Amino acid sequence: MIPKPFSQACQNNQQPILEVLLRVFADRKQLLEIGSGTGQHAVYCAPRLPHLVWQTADLEVNHPGINAWLDECPASNLRRPLSLNADNAPWPLAPVDAVFTANTCHIMAWESVVNLFVGLASLLEPKGRLAIYGPFNYNGQFTSDSNARFDQWLKQQAPHQGIRDFEAVNGLAEKAGLFLLEDNEMPANNRLLVWQKD
Repeated sequence: MIPKPFSQACQNNQQPILEVLLRVFADRKQLLEIGSGTGQHAVYCAPRLPHLVWQTADLEVNHPGINAWLDECPASNLRRPLSLNADNAPWPLAPVDAVFTANTCHIMAWESVVNLFVGLASLLEPKGRLAIYGPFNYNGQFTSDSNARFDQWLKQQAPHQGIRDFEAVNGLAEKAGLFLLEDNEMPANNRLLVWQKD
């Protein structure tokens, strides 16, 4: 039996994230979670958003951990992970009206973040919504000392990692045909950004 991966940060922030998703995804039907990671967001949020189908997706190396969580916490609207790498275009996925991703942009290389938005331009249906959770810089500045320390730690783990600038990410979104709907302040100096496709 595969042990379930566990993220304390995910455990801490899942309720504040859900509160935003309940509002911005209230009328959605098909949600793709990009970078499902441990699977904790999926098993927590999906049963509380029963009106939509929650499709997990990640690199195949993370599928066993996601499936371990899904085995323990199944939900009728929760789907087994699809294999998805933002850099492998075109994505073999059907269009959806909602996308959620948490704590991915600062882990991925910037080139992969660019490719993420290129893929989203085709994946999201008209009026489709995108929600991204994580830390962001504004005007090239860290929003807290803890985020500055976190960025330094990320770069020590891998030089391609780092907290992204909101303005740069929003520029990618606009190029993909998305406009910013909300910038929600979240606990622990994180944000939950929501865009909608034209």
